[in-house]
Amino acid sequence: MAEIEMDAIDRRILAILQENGRLSNQEIAERVNLSPSPCLRRIRRLEESGVIRGYVALLDAQRLGLDLLAYVNVRLEKRGSPIVGARGESSATVRPGATHLDLFRAAVQTWPEVVACHAMAGDMDFLLRVQVEDMAHFSSFVQDQLLHHPSVIDVKTSFSLETIKETTALPVR
Repeated sequence: MAEIEMDAIDRRILAILQENGRLSNQEIAERVNLSPSPCLRRIRRLEESGVIRGYVALLDAQRLGLDLLAYVNVRLEKRGSPIVGARGESSATVRPGATHLDLFRAAVQTWPEVVACHAMAGDMDFLLRVQVEDMAHFSSFVQDQLLHHPSVIDVKTSFSLETIKETTALPVR
């Protein structure tokens, strides 16, 4: 995807919004030394170009009782074997011609415990970030969902002991 042209003011706007997305246009304009109208035009351009994808509230997992953070490496079946009927998968949920990759990608979207999923290079195919209440919930998720999925052939898990750094802010220098 092509990058849009951004100057120092655009980058400053992005940095400010990453720090506090609830600021008014007036407040942002003051911080970047612009009048409100040109500031708003810049923000709209950044939104329309997709640089700003949206606005969210960041929640504290521990305060919500989601105390267990796991990173799960997943390896998928690679063979072109038929998918329908494999490990309990019903033919009603599998579209004709679906691959193991298609099935897994679709399933991940339905698992609320998975807060991030990345396709990986190397020994494993995907890295999942899983946030749950406790080990019992994690165990249930792995045994009832992940290992039950017809495309999954191997899973390796690492548990987070402590968060040293976590940010949603991207470097916009």
